[in-house]
Amino acid sequence: MSADGDVIVRVEGVEKYFGKHHVLRGIDLEVRRKEAVMVIGRSGSGKTTLLRCINFLEEPTVGSVEIDGLRLEADPLQARSRRHQEQIRQIRLRAGMLFQEFNLFPHMTTLGNCMEAPMRVLGLSRREAVTRADYYLEVVGLAEKRDQFPSRLSGGQKQRVAIARALCMEPKILLFDEPTSALDPELIGEVLGVMEDLAHGGTTMIVVTHEMHFAREAADRVLFMEDGLIAEEGPPEQILDDPQQEATQRFLRR
Repeated sequence: MSADGDVIVRVEGVEKYFGKHHVLRGIDLEVRRKEAVMVIGRSGSGKTTLLRCINFLEEPTVGSVEIDGLRLEADPLQARSRRHQEQIRQIRLRAGMLFQEFNLFPHMTTLGNCMEAPMRVLGLSRREAVTRADYYLEVVGLAEKRDQFPSRLSGGQKQRVAIARALCMEPKILLFDEPTSALDPELIGEVLGVMEDLAHGGTTMIVVTHEMHFAREAADRVLFMEDGLIAEEGPPEQILDDPQQEATQRFLRR
């Protein structure tokens, strides 16, 4: 865990029901500035739901989420109220999310994809947006693709553009939901390389991943989820090499 940063994300008592299905059973989690947290566990353990509750793509049933001092209580009954929606918008500005699919605008160039939200949402001028987009395309190693359309890019390049697009909003934390699962095996490394560089460079992130080597190299902390709970957490060498819980041991053996 980063020793020099304070807590940027605080999740308290978050539960999530889908009908009668109890997916998250009381999650407490703190993430510090510049910390890279990897979340592992079998399918159905609640990993993706946790990410989606942190930036309110899913309204938690119970609990609260705080990001960079903005605290939002779960309130399903008020989920559609104007005030609640504005608070969710502010949470999402602080927590950028990247998905398995890239969701790039096909009619826009790489540069256009990266400029759109900073101009429309943050109110940047075109010149400011171009400068910022060029900077983050350089960060992900795609400066030479700035004028290409998504149809001309490989899957790995599309996901790197999606990372640059998220960085252009300069969020407080990035949330990654299995960002390499839709990629061909030979393209996974280029995306994980960018993410590892971001982690080592101090980008605060929570990553749901099945890539154990990546978790070992990039994580400050690894969380193992089982049945909607954080069953075990610790430094990567502890969780991956010497797990204490039988469920963690069983998962890693598989």
